[in-house]
Amino acid sequence: MGLQELCRLMSRFNSYKRTHIILQHLKMSNHTDAAAEVLLERKGCAGVITLNRPRFLNTLTLGMIRQIYPQLKKWEQDPETFLIIIKGAGEKAFCAGGDIRAISEARSTNQKVLQDFFREEYILNNAIDSCQKPYIALIHGITMGGGVGVSVHGQFRVATEKSVFAMPETAIGLFPDVGGGYFLPRLQGKLGYFLALTGFRLKGRDVYTAGIATHFVDFEKLGMLEEDLLALKSPSKENIADVLETYHAKSKIDQDKPFILEEHMDKINSWFSANTVEQIVDNLQQDGSSFALEQLKVINKVSPTSLKITLRQLMEGSSKTLPEVLTMEYRLSQTCVNGHDFHEGVRAVLIDKDQSPKWKPADLKEVTDEDLNDYFKSLGSNDLKF
Repeated sequence: MGLQELCRLMSRFNSYKRTHIILQHLKMSNHTDAAAEVLLERKGCAGVITLNRPRFLNTLTLGMIRQIYPQLKKWEQDPETFLIIIKGAGEKAFCAGGDIRAISEARSTNQKVLQDFFREEYILNNAIDSCQKPYIALIHGITMGGGVGVSVHGQFRVATEKSVFAMPETAIGLFPDVGGGYFLPRLQGKLGYFLALTGFRLKGRDVYTAGIATHFVDFEKLGMLEEDLLALKSPSKENIADVLETYHAKSKIDQDKPFILEEHMDKINSWFSANTVEQIVDNLQQDGSSFALEQLKVINKVSPTSLKITLRQLMEGSSKTLPEVLTMEYRLSQTCVNGHDFHEGVRAVLIDKDQSPKWKPADLKEVTDEDLNDYFKSLGSNDLKF
């Protein structure tokens, strides 16, 4: 073999080697991207946040929150970013809440996570509320707890026929946080109090009718809606609203279907106007209808402490600003995660899945006003600050 031919072969080998290394790197990059818990991308005129844990229903982790917040702030200041879209990967869920199991497990491994998760989550919720750019949440699929926190405070929320909304925290010894004390008492009548205390699920167009979503779009059109939003050229808020309204107006799914709670709203407004959980329970018992007894059955299963915290949270939150509510909720979160019921609720619902939590106290009468006051006390220098 001549020297020239040898050099040519070596050159081809080195070229192949370089190509192989590049391909390997690309594979690793793709793997990293695929494995990322949250994707943050600039597309067209928008910043796009994709919650990327479909196997876990896109539940929020502290790591995800720590990526979303600074990027949200950057996009808010970027003159080339005109709107922000948040969505969930897969078709099952937008976001089923915070990664509560991981938070509960942190009690024995990393106590600081119990502070950091709630503090940083609530700071993100407030940043979404105060965001100067139009913020559009595509709340297709399961949208609960922490998922509500990263959507409901935005300017636009788009539901589909597959949307499922709930704030089920009383069932795990917690309370409807992420600003629940702000937005729930501001829903029609006493609907928010009912949703907070029972964890009742709203589905499809009902999520829009209740006021959780601002628009309703058929799921099969959601991709086209996103494309049309991304294609806008230097859009104003009005331009964005026009696109959303156009899609909303074209949606006919369940258009004439009455709100699932419509026939019960007068009674809900009456039952849940009471100032104590005990009185609400009495109202349901005295009514005796099948719907009232269904709600009573749910209330009797959840944490008595959570019920009393939640009612007071909403009553106080009805006249507070969102930052004031989130400060109150941070205080509540820290007392809850260091108490018994939260960890017992997580055990019963998410770990052992026996659905038989042993609450302490187990009876509403045993939860005193003095006990409640401890949950609402200032944390002094550890209070949440914006």
